[in-house]
Amino acid sequence: MGLFSGLEKFGLGKLEKMDVFEEEKKRDAVEHPKKDQKPQIQEEDLLFDKSFTCPVCDEEFHSKMVRTGKVKLLSADSDLRPKYQMVDSLKYDALVCPHCGYAALSRFFKFMLPAQAKMIRENITANFKGIDTSASTYSYDDAIMRHQLALANAVVKKAKTSEKAYTCLKMAWLYRGKAENLPKDSKDYQTQIIELKKQELELLKNACEGFKSAYSKETFPMCGMDEITMMYLIADLCRRIGHFDESKRWISSVLTSRGANERIKNKARDLKDMVEKDVERLSKVKH
Repeated sequence: MGLFSGLEKFGLGKLEKMDVFEEEKKRDAVEHPKKDQKPQIQEEDLLFDKSFTCPVCDEEFHSKMVRTGKVKLLSADSDLRPKYQMVDSLKYDALVCPHCGYAALSRFFKFMLPAQAKMIRENITANFKGIDTSASTYSYDDAIMRHQLALANAVVKKAKTSEKAYTCLKMAWLYRGKAENLPKDSKDYQTQIIELKKQELELLKNACEGFKSAYSKETFPMCGMDEITMMYLIADLCRRIGHFDESKRWISSVLTSRGANERIKNKARDLKDMVEKDVERLSKVKH
């Protein structure tokens, strides 16, 4: 029996299901929303427009950047790809001048020799048709395109081998991120995944080749990494492209290096286990 059962005697049967404190509950819901009803943070809330001056054409432009301290590092893949909460910050690492088409990863953007600027003006700017800068966020396709421009510029300006390799690595990570975030109900999902993995592998091969060449010719630190970290990274790239014996040799170099600390040695030991599992898995497939 409800609190108001019997009101039908007075012709007020419609009021039998009233909630005594309905108004108060509505008011509390407005004034004190539940904790789980907090406004959902969107990717664009984590970004801001940062101004840059292009070293090729001297024009100022803005590019989307992730707010430092707003995103939390959740984990990292074995090849050092960082994975952040709420946003893939890797999408925002390539800077593109919308005026002349010069592009580079943020780490390398400012460094420009006069001869390099001339090569970019002749081979990039002369044919550049502009880039859309109106989006509030960058999709994976946007980010991949921007990194393609950065890689093209790196080749045109005859950048260091390590810069080209690092740009390839960043692009590979973007393809991996796109695959991980591709909705399962996407049209031709499996076909898309296969193609994305194929593109990632091709870029990892280029990154591996470039880093090995740079290791023997360039000085450290390289792309923000010391020699031991680079040895470890090359070891994992070799594993990912199926060069297992070569991967083992680089792992051994890390483990026997006097300059390697325990943290990187532990990562190398984990990597060694991964190589052995990969070899065992492929052996079973062949038989």
